[in-house]
Amino acid sequence: MILAAGRGERMRPLTDHLPKPLLKVSGDPLIVHLIRRLETAGIRDLVINHAHLGERIVEALGDGSRFGVRIRYSHEAGGGLETGGGIFHALSLITTDPFLVVNGDIWTDYPFDRLPPDLGEDLAHLVLVDNPPHHPDGDFVLEGARVRAKGDGRSTFSGIGLYARAIFSGCRPGKFPLAPLLRAAMEQDRVGGELYRGHWRDVGTTQRLEALDAELSRP
Repeated sequence: MILAAGRGERMRPLTDHLPKPLLKVSGDPLIVHLIRRLETAGIRDLVINHAHLGERIVEALGDGSRFGVRIRYSHEAGGGLETGGGIFHALSLITTDPFLVVNGDIWTDYPFDRLPPDLGEDLAHLVLVDNPPHHPDGDFVLEGARVRAKGDGRSTFSGIGLYARAIFSGCRPGKFPLAPLLRAAMEQDRVGGELYRGHWRDVGTTQRLEALDAELSRP
């Protein structure tokens, strides 16, 4: 699942007329870079959620056939359901357990085929990265292959996660964040993870978009 329902407030005025995942770097929309990397890893059945200007995403990507994938869409009315609510809303379209979720506003060369094939007793596997300058305090702590909510040496969540359907047990339809579910699972020692030190960018501002475009455009 690719998360593409965000409003992109910090990217305005660009996102007043175009969803953030359709903003281009190196000639292609961010979400197309992700789709191609997922297809290369053999992940070809995709669900994309959308809210703000969502019809533009559907128009741009269609059924995914020209990228070698199959895309189904999860529309979120009323401006979106946040990350947790958006994933929960799309569960009926997701056929695997566990399943991968990727933020639609990142650029990365992470090799998705290296994710674990199953989670065992865990509820999630998170890909963490070194803290970027705009997020120096990080999100979670990686201790060996376990992810903790508290502690020293925090790393940043990359927006790439593998989830068991069971992490949403007891949830109800509506708008809610994902982070509390992850922290509850961490308290049960049921979240694994890894630290990725390859290329990763969170394209959250126009400045970071321009910097990434310039970086990718260099010969």
